[in-house]
Formats: sequence, structure tokens, C-alpha cells
Amino acid sequence: MLNRKSRFVGILTILLLVGFLTTSFVSYYVAHDSLSSQIVETTLPLTSDNIYSEIQRDLLRSIFISSMMAQDTFVRDWVLDGEQDARAIIRYLKEIQNRYGTVTSFFVSEKTRKYYHPDGVLKAVSETDPQDKWYFRVQKMRKDYEVNVDTDTAHKAPLTIFINYRVYDYVGRYIGVIGVGLAVEAVKNLIDTYQNRYERRVFFTDREGQIVLRSAYYSGPENIRQVPGLSKLASQILTSQSSSVIYENNGKTTYLNSRMVPEFEWYLVVEQVEDPAETRILNTLMGNLAVSLAITIIILFLVNLTIGGYQRRLEAMATTDKLTGVANRQVFGMLFDHAHRTSKRRGGQLSAIMLDIDHFKQVNDTYGHPTGDVMLKALAQTVKGQIRQSDILFRWGGEEFLLLLPECDLEQATRVAEKIRQAIESRSVTFGGQTISITASLGVAQHLDGDAEADLVRRTDEALFAAKKNGRNRVELAD
Repeated sequence: MLNRKSRFVGILTILLLVGFLTTSFVSYYVAHDSLSSQIVETTLPLTSDNIYSEIQRDLLRSIFISSMMAQDTFVRDWVLDGEQDARAIIRYLKEIQNRYGTVTSFFVSEKTRKYYHPDGVLKAVSETDPQDKWYFRVQKMRKDYEVNVDTDTAHKAPLTIFINYRVYDYVGRYIGVIGVGLAVEAVKNLIDTYQNRYERRVFFTDREGQIVLRSAYYSGPENIRQVPGLSKLASQILTSQSSSVIYENNGKTTYLNSRMVPEFEWYLVVEQVEDPAETRILNTLMGNLAVSLAITIIILFLVNLTIGGYQRRLEAMATTDKLTGVANRQVFGMLFDHAHRTSKRRGGQLSAIMLDIDHFKQVNDTYGHPTGDVMLKALAQTVKGQIRQSDILFRWGGEEFLLLLPECDLEQATRVAEKIRQAIESRSVTFGGQTISITASLGVAQHLDGDAEADLVRRTDEALFAAKKNGRNRVELAD
């Protein structure tokens, strides 16, 4: 990521400097070509990148919310208990919608095929209903989630961006689909903002070239194949992941940049029409070279600052658990490989501890989810206070945490686990005037020769299960 950023800033720097220096020695036509290249290769792609980054930011937040819902023990327990009280899941979905400001939230049960929504039980999905095709597609897919643009079952008119997340029970069996929806209107507002700010036309097309989303100020054909001068380039645009083209429309040069947005299966198109004032600007460019150079430096600084900010935010959202601040499950594989290589290189062992708050569901049911959130934060802080800087703590799902211990054998890991258990047991949480004690069950395992990361996690999880089975608030070792 850092190398790509450096390359991008480096290329942008070279393009701007070469462009300004060249205009000092060549004619208007070379300067005009340089300006065209800047618009096509830099300005429009940068606008496209900024829009796409903002879309991804909103999508990552929604994917995280849907993942949290899919891992929520309340949802799984409610389904496994036979979906007896529909009001409970409806209240839960309404709370998710209100808390996170989503357009909608939903759960579809694999067993009953009921579509639960904050407004109630909307329907039973059916393979014969074309509107329900999405469910049976998600039912068969192998990945955990998909992003889908579709009409809302509860509100037929507006398009909605859905995060469809598969839900599994505690033994890995598929039990339904859960998720949230974002308003496509938010993307439209983003288009309006960029069009007003930069005077560039922004719109989305499907794979056939049909314009599916545009700003309120758009005027023109409904399909890019019908745009004069662009029709002969439409196939190139619609068969490439990204492209930059120049075409003539009503005597004016138009620069166009397109890129595929895979989450929507749409193309994001940014256009800029040549302005007659560009000729006058080029005629005075020689006298303003020094000023232009200073502005270039400022732009490069701001671009670097902006991209760095987006990069840091995206990396944090993708790798860190929002509630507790510890690493999330998605980065386990990468950090496991690094820890394993480090331990092997230094001749040490690699161990892991899986821990789970005892009776956490009862805490949520009795005191509410905000209290449970405080308890999760307290546990993460307590564990971090008992481990080394080289140890890595992951939020594994729900109330489960996984601790990776490089250069630590089973005996040492057991002592660490017992120290953590005692520290948690001596800790209490105060919330809303209530003081609640915490205990945890822990399972410990050492990485064995030939073990994959999944094997270590499985044996650690089995040891945790044994700790729960044998009375909780204890440490058990893997076989």
C-alpha cells in the first residue's frame, strides 16, 4: 500500500513538473497536449479515486456492522431456540437501524424462510419469486458476504445497497442471511457534491452502457452509446476495468475517465469538457510558471496528505476491531505467519490462548448491550495489561478473544493464561450504577510441527470448550 502511494505521488509529481517545464520551451500545441494529458491521466482519475474511496469507506462500515450482526450470539441463539419470539429479532433489527443510521436491516431464516425487518415479518422468501433470487444466490455462495444493489423489499421504489452476510451456528452450519442497507441516494449526493465543486460531470452506467445513477443536473442520452462522438468508444469503456478516452461532442473536446466499481457491477464515469478559457490560460502560462510551480508543490502536499489520511483510515477500519481497539479476525492469517516465522527463526515455540467471557449473554440480557460493550472493552484492557508487547490480541467474534504468543511454549502460555484469568476475576465493571464481576474461561494450545493456522485455532477452541464444560473460570490445555 505504501509503495503504491509513493509510486502514485511520484508519477503525479513527474507529470506536473514535466508539463510545466515543457510549456516554457514549446508552442501552444505541445502545451495543449500536456494539459490534455494532465486531465486524462491525473485530474479525472484522482476525482474518480476520491469518489470511490468515499464509497468504500461507507461500504467498509456497513460490512463491519453486518459482520458483527452475523457473529452476534443473540441472533444465533434466537434462531437455534426456534425463532419463538419474532418481536425480539424485530427489536434487535430496529436497534441496529437506529444506532448505526442504516436505511434498513434484515434477517432471513434458512429454516423458516421468513424475512424479518424492523417493520415486522415481511414475507417468506420463495425460489419462485424473482425478487427473492438474491437470497438463494447468497445461500449457495462460498464467501461470507456480498454487496448487492437491489430494491428494498419493504420499500419498493428506491434502490438500496445491501450487505448480505451469511450467518452460521456454533458448529458452522448455515442458518440464514443478515445485514444492513445503504441508500443509493447517498451516492447520488456525493455525485452532486463533486459536480458542483469541480464542474465535472459524474454518473454511473451498467455493463450495457445504460446510465443508472446521475446527478440532478445531468442532461443527455440515457445510454452512453447514444452520446455523439462517444458511441464508437463505448465498447472500449464497457469492456475495460478502467479507461481514459477523449472524444469530440458538438465541437468541444471532452475528456472521460471510467473505472469499474466491482461492489455494484457499475462503471463510474467522470467527464470534463474543454473550456475556451484554457487557450487564454495557456497564452499566459509562461509568465505564471513560477506561481504554477509553487501551486504544484502545494497540490502535491495536499494530495499526499489526503491520500495518506484515507489510507490510514481504510487500513484501521480493515484491521482493527472498532469496539475494543484490538486486531480483528481478518488480519489473523498475516500476523500468524509473521509470528510463526519469527518463533521458528529464533528457535522458540508459538502458542495461542482462546478466551471467552463467562455468561456474557446473560449480562447482555440483564443489563443491556451497552453494558456488554463496556465489559468487552474492560476485558481487552485487562488482557493487554498482562501480556508482552510482542503478543497479539484479536477480537475473534462476539465475546471471544484469541491471543497469539510468539516464542512461548505451552508451559509458559499456561502461566500467562492463569495470570490473565486471575486479573479478569479481580476486575469488575461499573455501568449505570451497577457493579458486575467478570470471569473468563481460557483454552491454551501450542503450535505443533505440521500444524496449519486453522489447526492451532481448532485445538485452542477445543480447550476453551473443555474449560466451559468443566465449570468455567478456569484454564484448560489442548490435548
